[in-house]
Amino acid sequence: MALNPKFAGQRLLFGTPTVTVAGAPPAVHTLELFLDYVCPFSAKQFNTFYHSVVPLIKSNPKWANGLEIIFRQQVQPWHPSSTLVHEAALAVLKVAPNKYWEFSDALFRNQLDYFDEFVVNEPRNETYKRLAKLAASVGVDEKQVYDLLAISDKVPEGGHPNFGNKITNDLKLQIRFGRLVGVHVSPTVIFDGIVANDISSSWTKEQWEEWLKKSIV
Repeated sequence: MALNPKFAGQRLLFGTPTVTVAGAPPAVHTLELFLDYVCPFSAKQFNTFYHSVVPLIKSNPKWANGLEIIFRQQVQPWHPSSTLVHEAALAVLKVAPNKYWEFSDALFRNQLDYFDEFVVNEPRNETYKRLAKLAASVGVDEKQVYDLLAISDKVPEGGHPNFGNKITNDLKLQIRFGRLVGVHVSPTVIFDGIVANDISSSWTKEQWEEWLKKSIV
């Protein structure tokens, strides 16, 4: 599926695409991971994929040259903090796109800190401050991230109330894409444009390896 160039950091490429059909331009398979940062099942899938499967792909030239991975942010609104953590990821994507996957890893490892029970009594901007500090832990400028996230308590001159923050429009694009393709459950995996219902969040490295052998041809 297409990826807006402004979100290029959400893509992982490992090698140089090769020509698979005579007379056609180089092409790769596309694996899209629809994940929510405060979903335990998304965390489980990401952890296995990022730490075990990605190195596996890199070690196999056929897979490395024939596959791209796209992280699709799947906001789950029944978790109110889901919006906030996804905004933080988009802020990092804007400030330091090369740190996007590393920050995503940090978010998943610390997701408990952003569950309902741990944000319910916290002002929104205080949650943003904690998220900006988490971004700093992976080498991203804390102030730049917070400035993108912070909500003002004053209506901007010539503006209107309920404006959101400097990431709101990017968040809308992420949500619109998920709606467009009809994704509801997190995690959901789409391979070459088709939902891969056989892929589970509980898959091991070995199960992913078997799937890659069959799918990247």
